[in-house]
Amino acid sequence: MAIPELQGSNALIAGGSLADHFVMGLLRAFADVVLVGSGTMLASPHGTWLPERVYPRAAGEFAELRRRRGRPESPTVAFVTTGGSFDPAHPALEHHAIVLTTERAAAGLRARVPAASEIVAVNDGDQVDVAQALGCLRERGHSLILSEAGPTLFGSLLEANVVDELFLTISPRFAGRASQPRMSLVEGLELMPGETNAARLVSARRHEGHLFLRYGLGEKEAGRS
Repeated sequence: MAIPELQGSNALIAGGSLADHFVMGLLRAFADVVLVGSGTMLASPHGTWLPERVYPRAAGEFAELRRRRGRPESPTVAFVTTGGSFDPAHPALEHHAIVLTTERAAAGLRARVPAASEIVAVNDGDQVDVAQALGCLRERGHSLILSEAGPTLFGSLLEANVVDELFLTISPRFAGRASQPRMSLVEGLELMPGETNAARLVSARRHEGHLFLRYGLGEKEAGRS
């Protein structure tokens, strides 16, 4: 995950691992849509969330994979936002993107977001209902949804019990904390000791010092103290 106050933290954490870039490109190449939160959007002012951008040397192979699977040339990018921390001038919105928001924020966003992108009012209220948001994506034919959400949106997805798999890369880098706390993998959701998500290791791969882990997530189960 990224460290918001540290510029280029993703690259620092990954240690420039080409294998890490390849895995991310491959996941995007399989996806129908890449789901991004507004915080991640602001932290990636030039982000495209396209497979060929993260690992250019396999651009042709990624395109062929999508062609053979009968998918469009590129995955769609979908942003989740309530309208506050959102960049309507982000370059990803200049092509077709989907903005998933609330009824209250939708009107204001329609006036600010380029016409190429679609504003979807998911639900009323102050927060986007992530389960309904995923339903809106599936109604548009996006069955395979890749979340590149930050820890807060990821916590909401876990709470809604809509995460099927977790791809976790462990990098051989130490990241300590001093006085300022840094975000964890999950924010905004208390999982232990009350509740926890059962995870089953599906596969483990290694490249040099990096571990690439794939977990299947089951139903929430009561934790034990």
